[in-house]
Order: sequence, then structure tokens, then C-alpha cells
Amino acid sequence: MAKLSCDFRYLLIPAAFVFIYIQMRLFTTQSEYADRMAEAVDAEHHCTSQMRLLIDQISMQQEQIVALEEGKKRKDQECAQLKTLVNDLEKKALQRVIDKTQVPVAAVVIMACNRADYLERTVASVLKYQSSVASKYPLFVSQDGSDPRVKTKALSYKELTYMQHIDYDPVHTDRPGELIAYYKIARHYKWALDELFYKHNFDRVIILEDDMEIAPDFFDYFEAAAALLDKDKSIMAVSSWNDNGQKQFVYDPYALYRSDFFPGLGWMLTRSVWNELSPKWPKAYWDDWLRLKQNHKGRQFLRPEVCRTYNFGEHGSSMGQFFEKYLAPIKMNDVKVDWKSQDLSYLTEDKYAQYFADILKMAKPIPGTDPALMASNIEGDIRIQYRDQSDFEYIAQQFGVFEEWKDGVPRTAYKGVVVFRYHPPRRVFLVGPDSLQQLGIENA
Repeated sequence: MAKLSCDFRYLLIPAAFVFIYIQMRLFTTQSEYADRMAEAVDAEHHCTSQMRLLIDQISMQQEQIVALEEGKKRKDQECAQLKTLVNDLEKKALQRVIDKTQVPVAAVVIMACNRADYLERTVASVLKYQSSVASKYPLFVSQDGSDPRVKTKALSYKELTYMQHIDYDPVHTDRPGELIAYYKIARHYKWALDELFYKHNFDRVIILEDDMEIAPDFFDYFEAAAALLDKDKSIMAVSSWNDNGQKQFVYDPYALYRSDFFPGLGWMLTRSVWNELSPKWPKAYWDDWLRLKQNHKGRQFLRPEVCRTYNFGEHGSSMGQFFEKYLAPIKMNDVKVDWKSQDLSYLTEDKYAQYFADILKMAKPIPGTDPALMASNIEGDIRIQYRDQSDFEYIAQQFGVFEEWKDGVPRTAYKGVVVFRYHPPRRVFLVGPDSLQQLGIENA
């Protein structure tokens, strides 16, 4: 019995060790669990903190979006108010310059950009003769861009309406090295003419540039021509300019001509013509584009012998091209012609070809060798036939008139015939190879 009790005691010792080991393992496991629980709680707290931070950021962004939307609404409202104000000002300005009992002959727009001194000189010249006929010729200045001096100068005149063309679209030229100015000018012209024809609803518009002065009978000339323009649809536009209008080549302030070459530089067109041109207006070089046969489609242009505008713009987009030789010597008419008393029916399509042919037939033909010398020794009008463009250029160079052609047409030409004065009043006719045939002249 005593031996059995001793053996039991020996068994208790390892059991105690086992118990102690188990307790230690349980403690270690509980400690590890507690550590993991603490880490999990910390992770949860961090996640909660990040979530709250993200929610705060989203809330701030939503507040910023709401603020931006409210700011946009305010800006839209301000723009709408400004637009309404501009429209009201334009209407009030038009009411000042247009007599409601007088239907305007044409709106007159001066195209400007960044030459305030030039604009001042042009406006002074126009107002000198426009003031007495303001109801017939409402005056506008259309500025391309935001030059502050030009804007301030234009807004200083109560006698005109100011328009501003702002264009932020980038210009991509068709060829490397081209001046973007020609692209911007074309955009400005389209915008201004759309405004005048479609927004202000004028039937005719006269376009001037900010480097021009006008003659005393400028407005009377265009009023007389407007009747022809409306009546004869074969006339595409009326110009106040003669490319060969240098003082040594002109004589008669009453003489008018039809031409197949668009002169530009102070010209008038109708809304019906603009309806045709506006949708296909070119990206650049709009004046040369108008000279293409595919665009004028056989229609012609009226021009005077003696210019009714003078271009003083030596500095501009063309950088003085041809200025000294061709523009500076231009003779601007200084005679007050009574155009209302003039019968201009000879300029209509059904009469002019015969009228011009009769004059041409009376001219004495001379050969093209040393033409200037021969012309000096002959009394009366003369005509010289040229064979082709190079032959024309040679003869034109002898006299000093424009040699340039566009799309097969010499400057100022009518059915290939270029006419100018030489030792006035003598007229010289440079006649194309098939001009006589076109005019129905035989055995001349």
C-alpha cells in the first residue's frame, strides 16, 4: 500500500509539469491573440481614419464643383447681360445714325485692326463727306482683335457704330512661311459682312480699309452705281478703284468702265451676292479668290477711270508691296461730279459691249515694237495687239502700267482689253489676241 502511494506521488510531478506547460502555451496563445486583436483594431482605426479623410476630400471637391457651377452660372448671366447691353447700344447707335424715314443706300464699314493713327485719318476723310448723307450711309468701324488704341479711337466717334471681331481659333496656314495675317483678314471680312447683311439687315455694303481717304463725290458715285447694281445682275460689284489710276494714266473724272478683273480697295456688293459668297468664303487671300473665274462666273465689275479712293497705307499686311510705284502716285478725284444728272445706261450689259467696241474701232492700230515711243508721235487714241501674257507684260512694262494677271485676266481688263491714258487725253488700248472677236469687231 505504501509503495502504491509513493508511485502516485511520482506521477503527480510530471502531471504538474504538463499542467504548467499547458498554462504557459495558453498564456502565449492568448498574448498572441491579444496582439493580433490590437493590430486589427489599429488597422480598423486607420482604415476608418482614411475613409473619413477621403469622405472629407470628396465633400470639399463637391463644394468646389458646386462653387464652380454657381460661378459659371453667374458668368453666363453676366455675359447674357453684357450681350443684351451691347445689342441695346448697337440699336441706339443705329437709331442715331439712321433716319427711320430714309432707306439706306448702303452701310459703310471701315475694316481696322491695330493702326489707330491710320483709322483716325480714314474716319476724318469719310466724315467730311458722309455727315451730310449719314442717313443714307450708316458708318461702322469693324475692328479685328483687341488693340486698345484702335478701340478707344473708334468709340470716341458718336457718328459711327463700333463692332469688334475676337477670334481665338488658331491659324493653320496651307503652306509653310505664309503670313497668318492674310488668314485673319479673310476671317474678319466674313464675320463683318455676315454681321452687316444678316444681323443689321442691310441690302448693300461698301467696304473701306483703315488706310483710305475718299473723294468728294464718293457717296454720289456709289448711289448712282447702286441703281445699276440692282438692275444688272451681270455686275457683281462696284469699285471706286482703278489699278492703273496713277496721275499720268488718267484724265476724265466722268469715265466709267466694266472690267473682268475685281479691283477691290473701296467696293460695294449686295446681299444677294453675299448670300452666294459667304458659305464658300476662302481661308485667305479673299481678293484674289474673287478674281477666279469660277467665283465671279462671267460677271463683271464697275470701276472709274479716276479713283474715288486713295490708299495711303505704306505699312500693313502687304508690307508696302508696290506702294511707291503703283499706290503713291494714284490720282484721287477732286472734281465734284453730279452723278444724278449722268446717264449711265451705257454701262448695262446689253449696251456696253457695243459702246466699248465703237470706241475701240476708232483707235489707230500700231505694232507692239517700241509702243511707247510710237504712241508719243501719234495723235488720238491708239490700240496695240498683244499675242499672249508674256507679250502683254513686255508692252505694259514699256508704258509703266500693271503687268500682273490673275486667272488669265490682266488687271483692269474688259474682254482682254486694258485701257489707260498716255499723254492725256490720248487713250491706249492693249488688245488681246481674241478681244476684237469677242467684241464683234471685224476688219478693223
